[in-house]
Amino acid sequence: MKKKKIIIIILILILLATIGIGSYVGNYFYNLALDPNTSKDMIFGDDEDEGLEVQEDVDWLLKNSNYEDKYILSYDNLKLHAYQVINENKSNKWAIVIHGYTSEGKLVSAKAKYLYEMGYNILVPDLRAHGESEGNYIGMGWHDRLDIIDWINYIINNNNDSEIILHGTSMGASTVLMVSGERLPSNVKAIVADCGYTSVWDEFSYQLRSLFNLKSFPVMNLSNIVTQIKARYSLKEASAIDQVKKSNTPILYIHGNKDTFVPYYMMDELYNATSSEKEKLTITGAEHANADLVNPKLYWNTVSNFLNKYVK
Repeated sequence: MKKKKIIIIILILILLATIGIGSYVGNYFYNLALDPNTSKDMIFGDDEDEGLEVQEDVDWLLKNSNYEDKYILSYDNLKLHAYQVINENKSNKWAIVIHGYTSEGKLVSAKAKYLYEMGYNILVPDLRAHGESEGNYIGMGWHDRLDIIDWINYIINNNNDSEIILHGTSMGASTVLMVSGERLPSNVKAIVADCGYTSVWDEFSYQLRSLFNLKSFPVMNLSNIVTQIKARYSLKEASAIDQVKKSNTPILYIHGNKDTFVPYYMMDELYNATSSEKEKLTITGAEHANADLVNPKLYWNTVSNFLNKYVK
């Protein structure tokens, strides 16, 4: 009987130790990836982060005479911020321009400027937990897709005749792809997705191998449990590739073939899964989130030609 009790105690201790270690691992990787207050230096290393989006026209948004700050409340009562610039040509065309992971709206100012010069009114949101928007976790596009739909409705409520395009970079690209699988108003005409990932699970698994030389099991599974508790979404459900299978909105995919942060092969996976009209563009020699800098003429001519097919 005594020996049996000892065995039970040992098993309990092993179980508790396993739970403790699992909890530590899950929380560590959750904080590293999704807590906006935890340093991301380990993820980005010596490479520049989404600051690659910073370009020579970074101040264009804030210096534009028609610039305004706009705010809405999210479905879970977060105060969300966006930069708005009304085109001086009084157009019904609107572009929602979306930044990437750990970035903020004003850092895609140069992309917004190009679209403004094409005649679009501009709305540049700060995604939840980024820039001036509230939030205590990074949504990786999943909950953000609902926020973008709220911004779409904000535009339509103020301009019923609006024709809206979505342009996203990196996490912003996956955000607009996740939006594409929802039932969208007919005002949404086209989507441009620049270097988006197939799913959060795929991207984090890729980074786990790249940074730590670890397989997805059990780290991803443990991190997913913590994510479901703290951020109320699953890393598996946050899937751009599942969403584009349901898309009715034309999508232009852009990716640099030297991208090692969101791997280049993900573009073809997304493209092949897409049910709506679609095009793709490879920018030779471009790394992550700098395709428009490597070959701006090809990038913006392709974007313009694509959008002109769907926006009058």
